[in-house]
This record gives sequence, C-alpha cells and structure tokens, in this order.
Amino acid sequence: MAEALIVIDVQKDFCPGGALAVPDGDAIVGGINALMADTAAVILTQDWHPAGHSSFASSHEGRVPYDVTQMPYGDQVLWPDHCIQGSIGAQFHAELHADRADLLLRKGHNAAIDSYSAFFENDRTTPTGLEGYLRTRGIDRLVMVGLALDFCVNYSAVDAARLGFDVTVRRDLCRAIDLAGSLAAALDGMQTAGIALETAHG
Repeated sequence: MAEALIVIDVQKDFCPGGALAVPDGDAIVGGINALMADTAAVILTQDWHPAGHSSFASSHEGRVPYDVTQMPYGDQVLWPDHCIQGSIGAQFHAELHADRADLLLRKGHNAAIDSYSAFFENDRTTPTGLEGYLRTRGIDRLVMVGLALDFCVNYSAVDAARLGFDVTVRRDLCRAIDLAGSLAAALDGMQTAGIALETAHG
C-alpha cells in the first residue's frame, strides 16, 4: 500500500509558550522530522483561524476558555484565541522541516465552524478536500503524528478510518491536552475505530 505521513498542527501556538500550549508539544519535532525523511508522501495541516473565530471564547460574551457551548453542529469547546491567520503563533514550529511537505492543508478558516479533522469540518460532513488528494495519489495507508492527540489527531484519525484508510497513530510523536478526560476517551474511540496506536518500538 502507498503510505503518507500526516503531520497535524505542529504550530507555535500549540507548543510551550503558545496561546494554546500542549504540554511537551515541542518534544516531538525531532522525531517527526526523522519520520518525514523516511516517508515518500508528507502532508502538513495548519490551523488557520480568522480573527474573531466562533470557536474562540473571546467571541462569546461571558464565556471563558475551555467552556463548552452549543453550536449548530453540536458541542464546541471554546478555546483561547490561537493560530490566527498570518500571526506568529500560526507558524509552524521553527525546527519542523516544513519544506519537506508535498501538501499544506489549512483548516479552521471558516469563521462559523471549527475544524479539528484534516478531512472534515466539525459538522463532520463538509470536506476539506484531503480525501480526494490522497485517492488521486493512490495513497491508502496513513501514519498520523502531531498536536493534539485528543483533538485534531483523534478527529483526523477516526475520520480517515471511517473513509476506509488504513490508519496508524504514532503515540510517541503526539502530545495531548487531556481536557476533562478527553485523552482516555480519544484513545478508546480510536481503538474502537480500528486504528493502530503505536510507538517507535511497535
């Protein structure tokens, strides 16, 4: 099977010192670079929000980050303002070998809906176009790494499995937010979906 590496949102705002820092988020960069060097097809995703995005707590009067609100498409965690288009925080981590990518997929640019998954916006039906790109390249096996394991990596992996791709998540090359049990729930959901959860040693 033809294989692609999907590198999810390794951006400054998700690394220590960023607006929505994932603990140890920068510790995975070296391992991801090594994996990119050994993979024929590499896709990077990039969170790319307009200012005032509907998923930002600052866009909802009286709400604070990590509150959950109801959107037309369901529950939505409200986040600190992060990965705003053109900002320093939206840039890839400085040590990530971003030039290695065949494709850069920006997501979350629709102000009315968040987009955790590399394949669909959070309504779970509006496609990003990544599936078509992979199909036309004959790619059917995906390895996923990046940030955060319990949100964007999880949603991307489950959607990919639902679409029929063979999916492996390298847990050692991901880090999690773990918001109110989100990590355990994500791991359970990925296993139920038939996703292989591996480390460098299998």
